[in-house]
Amino acid sequence: MRFLVFFILLLSLFSVKVYTNEISKNDRPKIGLVLSGGGAKGAAHIGVLKVLEQNNVPIDYIVGTSIGSYVGGLYALGYRVDEVEKIMLSLPWNDGYSDFIPRKSLQFEDKKSRDQYNISVRLGYSEGRFKMPQGFLLGQTISQLLQQSTGLVSVFSEDNGFDYLAIPYRAVASDLVTATPAVLSSGNLSQAIKASSAVPGIVAAVNIGGRLLVDGGITNNMPIDVIKEMGAEHIIAVDIGSSLSKKDELNSAIAVINQLSTIITNNTSLQQKKKIREQDILLRPAIDDLSTTDFSIMGQALLLGEQEALNHLSEIEKLSIGEDSYQYYLKEKSAKANVWFSAISQPIIEIQYQNNSKVSERIIAEHFNIALGSIINQEELRLAIDRVYALDKFEQVNAEFIDSPAGRILILTTQKKSWGPNYLNFGFSLKSDITNETHVAIDIAYELNDINDHGGLWLNEITLGWEPMLASEFYQPLTEQQQYFFRSRVEFGIDKLESVKSRPEITDKYLYAGLGLGINFTNNGIVEAGFIGQRGDLSVENMPTEYEYQSLGSYISFDFDDLDSINFPTQGNKLSLDVFWRNDVYQPLIVEEQSFRSLEVKFDWRGAFGVGSHTFVGISSFATVISDEDSHNDFTIHVSELGGFLNLSGYQQDALIGAHKVFSAVVYQYDLGREVLVGSGIPIYLGLSFEMGNTWDLNETVKVDDLISSSGLYLGTDTSFGPAVFGIGFTNDGEHTMFISLGKNW
Repeated sequence: MRFLVFFILLLSLFSVKVYTNEISKNDRPKIGLVLSGGGAKGAAHIGVLKVLEQNNVPIDYIVGTSIGSYVGGLYALGYRVDEVEKIMLSLPWNDGYSDFIPRKSLQFEDKKSRDQYNISVRLGYSEGRFKMPQGFLLGQTISQLLQQSTGLVSVFSEDNGFDYLAIPYRAVASDLVTATPAVLSSGNLSQAIKASSAVPGIVAAVNIGGRLLVDGGITNNMPIDVIKEMGAEHIIAVDIGSSLSKKDELNSAIAVINQLSTIITNNTSLQQKKKIREQDILLRPAIDDLSTTDFSIMGQALLLGEQEALNHLSEIEKLSIGEDSYQYYLKEKSAKANVWFSAISQPIIEIQYQNNSKVSERIIAEHFNIALGSIINQEELRLAIDRVYALDKFEQVNAEFIDSPAGRILILTTQKKSWGPNYLNFGFSLKSDITNETHVAIDIAYELNDINDHGGLWLNEITLGWEPMLASEFYQPLTEQQQYFFRSRVEFGIDKLESVKSRPEITDKYLYAGLGLGINFTNNGIVEAGFIGQRGDLSVENMPTEYEYQSLGSYISFDFDDLDSINFPTQGNKLSLDVFWRNDVYQPLIVEEQSFRSLEVKFDWRGAFGVGSHTFVGISSFATVISDEDSHNDFTIHVSELGGFLNLSGYQQDALIGAHKVFSAVVYQYDLGREVLVGSGIPIYLGLSFEMGNTWDLNETVKVDDLISSSGLYLGTDTSFGPAVFGIGFTNDGEHTMFISLGKNW
């Protein structure tokens, strides 16, 4: 009996405690937090939140614009301020400045295209007009970073929108069509943050509910009116907007454009600041000298935000509540957060594909490769999305979840490129050995995609410069999954071998045609076989006669390529093996016999292995032509070349030619940009090569004693035109050269 009385008394005391907490929550004024936009300076918001938590200030509502929507969104989800700090400061934000797919992740044919057309532009032409994306950045990488931040929480429908977060929340964006604020109160949280942060012209607009949305700073950078509408009675507003530049700083077009942007943003903030009342708190951290785009300053911005909050500590303390009440507030907040976070551990029961492109859903599903019944984590989802995006067919690939009692429904949305389906691609190269010739080439391609249901591609190419070329190629996948393909190509061009000490300039004007069947045995490799034909005219400098030839035959080729960079690789391999059977017919003036059969074998390999700033690259190349046993010809049109950068560097370009070739090299490459110029972001490579090789004529015997050794020393960097390299080379037979290369891979 005594125990029962004691238990009832204890229960009564507990009930009083809970009741007291409920009363304190309901009776105290509601506090709203407004976080403005300001790019990398947004870490200052975390500093403010730290001081608020330390002083038991409960936040009942959060509204954010741009980076403020990011910090506010994480805090509203239920993360503690130390968790928000860890997430924000550990993300590779600089990766968000590029949406280009890593070379290693591309399909084999796409690797070839990028290597050839090395100028990174997004330009399409169809329906009689040129097309470009809405922003310099598509926002794919940014989407991935935001999803890593917010976790795998489900979509918040209109019935259970952002009011059902641990703290009711709003993100403010701008409607690009109406130039009015767009207050986002439901939907995909990471997409809402992205829309609020999408700087127009830099990041493509985000389509939410049929509205094109961009950075909220344009229309409402400090949304005090929104927090009032939510019910806030006391407001803490944090202003991290940029200050106006001084007169002497407006010395360029970019500076003027930035000033105009700041004027627009600040004007919206000034209008909102007029709504601040006596009981509200306005914080303005001393972040004017910090950059909005340099995320290395986030630690400094955080401290400045914390300092500003401490400067207003007396005002903040007025909003503080007792320890018991604050702990109850935190428990209630945590309970709400657990509703969403606990669902993340549920299995995937269904995958829906919202495919807004002509790419087969089977191909998308094959690359997405998420199994039903699995419990997916953030890294697995990131890799799955990256695999689909690496098909290079989409402007955006996004995933979201809908939770049900039975498990999670995963929705993958793939959006076709807005500037497609037909694209213009450009390439550029400049090669010079300084003392002799300088060769420039400009490559242009018009690529027509998805011309039939199986993804047929029609490629038209032109090269202008030292070796002009005009070609048209049709590539046709034969199945829905595009594993097998047919290829046909017609090409007219002029190949040249510039004059050297041992020979005059040689020109080959040719017409080539080929038909082939192949299989993509992996994303990185193909096997192809087919028939080829070529006819042309050879001419030698200072000789009036042109020598005709024609060649018919078949081929089989094996190619594999998972090299991470064609310019300065650190990992992977690139190899090819080609075998040609031909019947060649030459004009009698060239050789004794008019016709003979030949077998040509070519093998090329380049592999790289890197540790930190140190990389070792291996190169090997072999070629041979075997003619009929009873043939006495010592001539063939099918020759291989040596000479030039990392190809017997001491010789000028294509100085050595022959039917047989042997070459190998070992290259050591040191990343100066990572070790010496720390924080510069400039990739600068110092390389040293040791090379050996030679060529032999058709009837000559390949001998080890004939091998020529060479060494090269170079300095290189990646540019928007491809690699830029300056170097010198020497050989053991007294040859030397100084070379410059820009724009084309080697």
